[in-house]
Amino acid sequence: MSMEKRKWWRNCFGYRDEKWPEDAEVDAIDKLEDKLGKLDDDTVEIRNLIGRIELCHHKAERHVELIIRAIGEGKTLKKPGSRPVGEIHPREALTELVIGSLTAWVNEEHFDVPPFGIGGISVEDLFNFIGESTPLKVWQVRQVCAKLRSFLDPEFRYYEMVDYPDRYEEKAHYRGATINTVITDKVGGEVVKLTLASAIDHLQPCNWNFPSNLIVVLRAIGGDLNPENPFASHARNLALSPAYPRFKYVVDDLKAYLVGERLTSTIYTILGSKTPVKEWLVASLEKTLRLQLGI
Repeated sequence: MSMEKRKWWRNCFGYRDEKWPEDAEVDAIDKLEDKLGKLDDDTVEIRNLIGRIELCHHKAERHVELIIRAIGEGKTLKKPGSRPVGEIHPREALTELVIGSLTAWVNEEHFDVPPFGIGGISVEDLFNFIGESTPLKVWQVRQVCAKLRSFLDPEFRYYEMVDYPDRYEEKAHYRGATINTVITDKVGGEVVKLTLASAIDHLQPCNWNFPSNLIVVLRAIGGDLNPENPFASHARNLALSPAYPRFKYVVDDLKAYLVGERLTSTIYTILGSKTPVKEWLVASLEKTLRLQLGI
């Protein structure tokens, strides 16, 4: 059997899926929502934040903390991702540096190296990962730059090589070579295959493992298909994230809150006494975390 997904669960299942296998826990949580009747704006906003949380984000711990505080307060005092207009986030600055250095490689230009390197990596190392220039490598590096640009510019659309072959008809031979380049990767300690095209398509500067992921991609472009560290994206290799143990503790505390165990943890103090709205929001957050963690 399958069920229609509610918008709240869009970050828990494939975003292109219209349906997914029935989940009794999701059903039960949705019934809690139905009992609440019309939701006020603050409650809707908090549930939307839960529906946008991504544990692969490098600031996911902070985002979860803000959501828990919002549930306790009954409103969002500070939203994840909010910052003063015009302020550049360090990840955006890092991404611009990566694009600048890779563009310099494509154009065979000099690139001024920041004192701290690029995410701890020297520009020389980035160039050495790629190796000598070839038309295929130039095209692949431009694809990397395009993917990263889509992170900086919401109006710029990057079309995934794996999902949109029609967008690459004029460069089908380059796309084909990129798809046929297979990286020997690991997931959960098990050896798996990862195409270079898929790695580029899933290269996200906001990912907790971005610098390492970038190295995997650039080394593969250069011909090294046996990375030292696994490639991580979304739920892939999320268990390797330094925050993973903390997320599991949060899940345990939220579960205990739902069943009425009085804890001495900070989470219980923040959430306060249980109400029907809090029960639904906490249950939604706890289930979302478990689904993304694969627990």
